[in-house]
Order: sequence, then structure tokens, then C-alpha cells
Amino acid sequence: SLVGNALDRGFGHTRYGDHFQTFCGLQIVLADGRVLDTGFGHFKEARARWVFRYGIGPFLDGIFSQSNFGIVTRMGLWLMPEPETFRAFFFSTPDDSKISDLVDRLSPLKKQALLPSAVHIANDLRALSARLQYPWERAGGRTPMPEDLRAQLRREHGVGAWNGCGALMGPKKVVAAVESKITSALKSYYTVFLDDRKLALGTRVLGGLSRFGLSGSLNQRLKIVRPVYEMLKGLPSNDAIRGTAWRVRTPVPEGASDPLEFHAGILWVSPVIPMIGSEATRLMSLVEPIYHKHGFDCLATLTLLTDRTISCVTNIAFDRREADDRRRADECHHELMSALLAQGYIPYRASPSLMTQIADDDSVFWQVSRQIKQALDPAGIISPGRYIPVSKTGT
Repeated sequence: SLVGNALDRGFGHTRYGDHFQTFCGLQIVLADGRVLDTGFGHFKEARARWVFRYGIGPFLDGIFSQSNFGIVTRMGLWLMPEPETFRAFFFSTPDDSKISDLVDRLSPLKKQALLPSAVHIANDLRALSARLQYPWERAGGRTPMPEDLRAQLRREHGVGAWNGCGALMGPKKVVAAVESKITSALKSYYTVFLDDRKLALGTRVLGGLSRFGLSGSLNQRLKIVRPVYEMLKGLPSNDAIRGTAWRVRTPVPEGASDPLEFHAGILWVSPVIPMIGSEATRLMSLVEPIYHKHGFDCLATLTLLTDRTISCVTNIAFDRREADDRRRADECHHELMSALLAQGYIPYRASPSLMTQIADDDSVFWQVSRQIKQALDPAGIISPGRYIPVSKTGT
């Protein structure tokens, strides 16, 4: 849900991509039945209740995100004004080693507030998983995917080793000026800018070419680009859900939207790194061998969300019906988290199953978090184990 994603500090695609930063005011039912209104919400006549987040006094909203201190029943969500001009940009490189250079070229633009949306950079497997399932027959049953087949699929579907997207929005002249800056920064990469007019033109051209059997490559590109373009505009899509079916061994019906219905299993880790190219390379060098060791493909997206950090989401896709898949996925999941924590790459979100690895009993941070839990919910009735695990000593 919108509320759930914001409270878990999730993110999306638009200028309002950092969802935790774009709500204002919470209403929370506490374990003892009291109702807490944050910000200016506890003042009956507050005119700025839904437009000024901080209120007066302690800013309590934060402790009710990624926690189990109360139940949020109301949230003020800000709506993004429709911009005068919208333009999406897409870029790619066939060279896997270029992720470091891409990050370093985009970082100055992000720090100068020239990239208003989140910028997502997906590896080839992430891009392919949105369009097809793992090619079991062509791979001869081998996992992870053989490199020669991986390269062949990139050519067939028109994707790069790394594929990025972002959006520009605002007054026409401002968008044009920023487009020029991006073009200059990414001059050595394949880069395309799209708006509604160009996308409509591409669709018409595709229709004409299809009559002569010449639409293959353009059709593949439009299939990948269109749902991403719409999400950058703020139009929701279930397209990304298909990625969960990557390692399901049976065909998934077109339009299926519930991973449980087609037996898709997914586990993910989401470390945060500084927005430095060498850090991106180092992270991928750390996680990919662990995926391969357990027989999985590393589906990865690096998202430039804030001015200085990248949120890296990599996931294990597996078939829930296969006991061996489930076992290896769980082992891979925990090994990934152990390796990331050891190297100082801490996730921005985590499931209860990983929190026992993350929450150190000796850390004052987690001790204070448990004290807040004890004060607000002494019986532990709200979402036990969610982000605030019981300490190993049982306190």
C-alpha cells in the first residue's frame, strides 16, 4: 500500500520518489488504545497540519517507520503537481565494467539538483526478467545463466549490460537546459530522451513496420521502455511483478499479477552505498559470486535516490515449489547479509528473518529501540519481531 511503503521508507520513480519525505502527519493507534496525532495534528485548528511535517516539539513520525510501536491508521500524502513539461531519459552500455563511470558521471548532476527523479540503473538480468522467464531449455538446465547465453539474450532483446532511466520535469526551458547537461555527461553512452510525442511516433512507426515484418528490434525496445516511461510519469504498472517469475519452471500467464499464484519466490537484500563509482563496482564484486555459488542469478538495480547515496536492490528469484530452491535461497540470503554487514554495507530495509543478524544486542541504538517498544507496547502485541527483534537474552 502507499502508506505501508512510505512507512517502510520505500521509494519509487518520480520527483516524489522518496516516499518517506512526501507524507505529512500521521494518526497512530497505540497498544493501550490511545490515538496519537503527530506534527500539528494534535492542535484542533492547525491550518498547516497537512503541509508542515515537523510540528512543534519532538518529531515522532520517524519512530513509527520501520518499527512496531503502533498502528498507523491515517497519513497525509502529498500529490505531485503535474509539470508543464515531462521528458524521460534512457541510457545503456554493453560494458559491464562501466557502472563505476556511469555513477561518477551522474553523481554531480544529482548533487546539483538537476536530476529531480530517482535514477534507476538496472543490470541486464533485471531488465530481461521484466520480459521473460529464465530460459531453462536454452541454458540446458544450468544455473546461473551461462555468460554466452546472457550476451545473446542482451542482443535479442536490445538491452545493455547496464540500463538506466530517469525523468525531467518542469518548465520547458528548464527541462531543455537540463537535457543538454545530461547529454554532455553521458556523451559516450547510448542515450535517448522521450516524451509523449516521440513515444506516440514510435508506436506509429512500429505499426507500419509490422506490416512488412520489420518491427522486431523496435518492438522489443518499446516493450521494455513503455511501462518504465509510464512509471516515471507516476502511472502504476504491474510490469515489474513479472520479474518475480524469473526462475519459475512453468510458463506464467500473460497479465498474471500475484506471485503466489504462479509459485514465484523472492528474497532480496538492499544495501546502501555512497554515490561513488568504485563503491558500486566493489558491491557488485562482493554479491555476484555469492549468488553464483548458490546457483542463482544476481538481478540488480542501483537507484540514485538521495544526493549522496545509492540504494542497491538485488534479489534471489526461485520456484517456491522446489524444496532445494527454497533451501539454497535461504542460505544465499543469509550469506549475502553476513557478507554485506562485514563490509559495512547496511540495508535500508530488511525482513524479520534478517533482523536477528542486523540488530546487535550490544548496540545502544537497538537497546534504546527496545526500551521505546517496552514503554509503548509492554505486552509486545503489535507485529512481534518487525524491525525490533527480541534480544538474544530475551529482553
